[in-house]
Amino acid sequence: MRTSGQVLSPADIEELYVAHARRIAGYLMRATGDAELAADLTAETFAAALLARDRYRSDMGAPATWLYAIAANKLRDWRRRGYAEDRARLRLRIERPALSADDVAEFGRLADEVTADALLEELPADQRMALRARVLDDRAYAEIAVAEGVSEAAIRQRVSRGLASLRGRIGGDR
Repeated sequence: MRTSGQVLSPADIEELYVAHARRIAGYLMRATGDAELAADLTAETFAAALLARDRYRSDMGAPATWLYAIAANKLRDWRRRGYAEDRARLRLRIERPALSADDVAEFGRLADEVTADALLEELPADQRMALRARVLDDRAYAEIAVAEGVSEAAIRQRVSRGLASLRGRIGGDR
């Protein structure tokens, strides 16, 4: 996949879909509690990524980070417009296609797969290391800084940025 400032191709988006669709769906299922809605928002996320692929730049972060940002935006948009759309759909008697019981169960499994480790893997390596050391291993900032050969302020910044990124991905704006 080309990520060095070049435009992403439709094939790149397909590759991202194969690699990340299940996690995005699990994230959205966990955030909404509605398998059909999570499926719709997952589809919207990848459709938006396909349409916006020429705006992706590697200096914006990893492609997966970009996808989670799109998913978070789709989730926020849904929260803003959700009830109005549901009322209009009901008024017009438009039915959403029903998911099978197997589909609903699969989305439940996907939501369970969205763990701290899975989300941490999407962070830049320096933030991932800092969060694991500070939050999961409960190590002091000073200790981590010495081990990494950087200032304590740098470790604090990595932890802060990593937590902000995770909050955004799991819908921490609620």
